[in-house]
Amino acid sequence: MLADALRHYKKSVTHGLTVDSWKHVVFSSFRKKRKMGANNQNSNGAGGSSDKGAIKLKKELGLIDGIAIIVGVIIGAGIFVSPKGVLRYSGSIGQSILVWILSGVLSMIGALCYAELGTMIPKSGGDYAYINEAFGPLPAFLYMWVALFILVPTGNAITAITFAQYIFQPFWGTCEAPFLAVRLIAAATTCLLTVINCYDVKLVARVQEIFTCTKIFALCIIVGAGIYHLCSGHTEYLQSPMTDTKWEPGYIALAFYSGLFSYSGWNYLNYVTEELKDPYRNLPRAIIISMPVVTTVYVVTNIAYFVVLSREEILSSEAVAVTFGDKMLGMFSYCVPIFVAISTFGSLNGAIFASARLFFVGARNGHLPRAIALIDVKRLTPVPSLVFMCIITLVLITIPDVYVLINFVSFVEALFITMSIVGLLYMRRTKPDLKRPIRVNLILPCLFFVICAFLVTLPCYVTPMVVGIATGFILCGIPVYLVTVAWKGQPDWLKMAFTKFNDGCAKLFMCVPEEDYKDQ
Repeated sequence: MLADALRHYKKSVTHGLTVDSWKHVVFSSFRKKRKMGANNQNSNGAGGSSDKGAIKLKKELGLIDGIAIIVGVIIGAGIFVSPKGVLRYSGSIGQSILVWILSGVLSMIGALCYAELGTMIPKSGGDYAYINEAFGPLPAFLYMWVALFILVPTGNAITAITFAQYIFQPFWGTCEAPFLAVRLIAAATTCLLTVINCYDVKLVARVQEIFTCTKIFALCIIVGAGIYHLCSGHTEYLQSPMTDTKWEPGYIALAFYSGLFSYSGWNYLNYVTEELKDPYRNLPRAIIISMPVVTTVYVVTNIAYFVVLSREEILSSEAVAVTFGDKMLGMFSYCVPIFVAISTFGSLNGAIFASARLFFVGARNGHLPRAIALIDVKRLTPVPSLVFMCIITLVLITIPDVYVLINFVSFVEALFITMSIVGLLYMRRTKPDLKRPIRVNLILPCLFFVICAFLVTLPCYVTPMVVGIATGFILCGIPVYLVTVAWKGQPDWLKMAFTKFNDGCAKLFMCVPEEDYKDQ
């Protein structure tokens, strides 16, 4: 079907023809198939809209795929390393378990609120789409600005680096693996998963399901070992579980930061709503099934840690799961770093898949270069967006102290999540006629807003420097928005540069904008 288009594309590159002439052949190649599909629909009495055959993101994700994405993204490296942070700021085992439970409940409430947003505004992009609908383009652009350079690529880079570090763990033991080797493996992994995401959505879903099952199996081993140890009569570490509890609000908030970090990713399915089959039904079902599963797994895993390891052992460990494996698994302890690497691999795969859709939607709305909103004409995936995201992640991987960005990522993320929840409440008043297949009780978004506001404002007193830097970076997006988006009288040289860049990407990646195709 694409043979003529590909041949014409090669000629256009050779003879310097414009991308429009190549797109004309692509449209012609698909028009016949679209008409045939429309005729088949009509013959079956189904009818349909005029863009049924359009080049657009395909709805290929079912309920199981949605559950795998949520569980796969959430269960990353956090559960294997972050129990130390929760225990440090909680002070006691009892309060640590309580923080893990409440973090799961809070994430569940947030996910249900996002289910209302996702079904009310069934567009990919998550927070970006909701903020844009509620408050307009400038706040949405600021979210895109921060997500583009901080939130998404930093998370992806750290996940890739964690994967590489644990891959080397069995070979280097307690020694630190070479910096260059870790970065090369991290970069290669990012590129490999980007290629998989460019190739086929179904393949991405299969990879996600396989690695989700593998990481659940790894956690089952930890839980099983903990149950065996408990049944053997080892309860000494569970005596007086509330001893040394820290009740100060600042420490409680920091404990929740560590707990919620491990649950981060509960809103990623909202980034890919357009590719979810029957989103009105499958989005809330995926949330309702996956969040209790993750919370249960996290709580019982932490109980297993507390049964086997003392408070001092957990606080002195750089990777709690590895310390657990050294103490309980004997000669098989080398499996733990491998399981952690598998976990982070699956988490990175889901994050790349979801985050690329965020930037695709931003470009489609004119808040990023239009080239990022192009779709591969053969595989119907947002290849330029994936490649662009990969490049930024690779740049951050090369920075030795990339972890310093984590200090204000949590603040920025909490700020914009709070804005999305405010948008939900605001649109209930200003847009009451919007279709809401899911309408959560008003108490849930109000409660979630109060807690998020607490998490946003408290760091202003505890870490004012971090809050100041994060706020300054957000405000830097305003002049960028005014020049690149709001300015209608842009000079010709700037318009020409944008046009050449977009046309060049269309030729390079064999992509076209979906709205251009619909107009043909």
